[in-house]
Amino acid sequence: MTQIAPEAVAAIAEQARANASDQARSATAPSQFISFAIGTEQYGVDIMAVREIKGWSEITHLPKQPDYMRGVLNLRGVMVPIIDLRCRFGQGLTEATSLHVVIVVQIGTRHVGLLADRVLDIVSVELSQVQPVPRVAAAAHRDFLSGLVNIESGMIALIDLSHLLSVADENGADAAAPRAA
Repeated sequence: MTQIAPEAVAAIAEQARANASDQARSATAPSQFISFAIGTEQYGVDIMAVREIKGWSEITHLPKQPDYMRGVLNLRGVMVPIIDLRCRFGQGLTEATSLHVVIVVQIGTRHVGLLADRVLDIVSVELSQVQPVPRVAAAAHRDFLSGLVNIESGMIALIDLSHLLSVADENGADAAAPRAA
């Protein structure tokens, strides 16, 4: 699968949001996801949650944050926390370069940036094609996933954005919320 430019994905995502607001969603209507890569694995988030996709830029690091909380990015006056998905999924820190992307998503009323290796595609699937995540073993990032989708180029693990932020750290605090220094 080829990489597509973040600007093109952002324009398509905006059009999809406009189309969705014009039409009532039905249970049989296809859902669209932005697919992206972390290493060789493919993940996806609901296109309706995506607000912007931008290239990696320097961020401001905050003290006493979990490793996966890379810091904050000032995005037109809004402080957006940046989550390193590779680290959040227990695969070590991302050595971020200018080739990496930040996918800005809206979770409730919050904007959060997801650090990924690259954006891949926009995928449309019927909700009936989304398979449940197997619960055979305790996987580090299983709770962050809402389902799995098979496509021609492999499998996409769909991220449950609400669980990505709601899983508490070992101290019982909301791990994604910036703490006072």
